[in-house]
Amino acid sequence: MDDATQQRLLRLADRADIIDCLARYARGMDRLDRDLARSAYHDDAIDDHAGFVGPVDAFLDWSFAYHRQQFRHQHYVTNHHIELAGDEAHVETYYLFVATERDPDEPLKVYGGRYVDRFERRDGRWAIAGRVCLPEWRAETTVFHPDLGGAVPLVNVISEDRTDTSYLRPLVVNSPAAADAT
Repeated sequence: MDDATQQRLLRLADRADIIDCLARYARGMDRLDRDLARSAYHDDAIDDHAGFVGPVDAFLDWSFAYHRQQFRHQHYVTNHHIELAGDEAHVETYYLFVATERDPDEPLKVYGGRYVDRFERRDGRWAIAGRVCLPEWRAETTVFHPDLGGAVPLVNVISEDRTDTSYLRPLVVNSPAAADAT
């Protein structure tokens, strides 16, 4: 393999590691899995999160307290712009945050903005060293159904902890047709 191809593969691997890190952050926040969310940061990271500025562990305390007030919430990370410079990367990621309050009369809230991050690779591991959260807009709607109204029967566990179906290893899907065949 020539040097240019090898360098390109290394850049692609670095980008994949950074995007995986951002996905771990979003999943950790949505499942209230502190260890998973924490894994997206270096130990000395600082997060400026529009209402909180401080070290990562204090940020997670603040953020998880807020998220526990919500009935349901999801983080979406999209549109990654990654500028690699050796063991440092400057990353801009668009996000959507959707949340409902426990009170059914409260509106569904959708927030959009960007995370502007400084990633560093330390000991071969890419993680956030500094983050600025830039919320840019918010929308609310009063027409929201926090369940599917019986349209789709839920047979799997949806939860904000490690009992959620996404943590099952191995994931086994049982087909009703297969059960009927026995």
